[in-house]
Amino acid sequence: MMFRPMNRLGKERLAARFVQHATRRLLATMLCAAAFSTMTMTGASGQAGTQSSSQSGARTASKTAVIPTETIYPGQTIEETHLEVVAVTNPDLSGDYASGLDQVVGKVTNRTLLAGRVIFVAGLREPYTVERGKAVRIVYSNGSLTITAGGSPLDNASVGDLIRIRNTDSGMIVSGTVMADGTVHVVAK
Repeated sequence: MMFRPMNRLGKERLAARFVQHATRRLLATMLCAAAFSTMTMTGASGQAGTQSSSQSGARTASKTAVIPTETIYPGQTIEETHLEVVAVTNPDLSGDYASGLDQVVGKVTNRTLLAGRVIFVAGLREPYTVERGKAVRIVYSNGSLTITAGGSPLDNASVGDLIRIRNTDSGMIVSGTVMADGTVHVVAK
């Protein structure tokens, strides 16, 4: 068997493989050292870990969350009888979840709320004051002049929303703001 001398390209490839292998071994050693130092900080008996979890439990004991006691489906109005206020035991729980009944009661859910899970405020909305296709009163006021007409909303809307309404007498589409009494106030163009 005859050995051929290595050319320059072969030597460079061999050196690159050696460097890759050495880098991998160094990284593995560093990871093991980091894991070992983490283990020694918590202690062999886990006492430090127990202390920190009891301390974090003391910090979150004052936090509360609202959870449903039964499944609530999208479009349902949330009632107090469907809810329960519980203490938060998970220190990693974050986000904009409901912490009091006043944030949830009377709202309508956009998504299914499962029993025992926290309720995120982003999944709730105010109930609609006017609903698409149902008759509403359109009101135009300018000083002492007030004009009213019947209308049909083209969308669902809550108090304060800008909505388009079809005037049932003329067929024209106008825009207006939904008021708390269920009327829609329009302004002149």
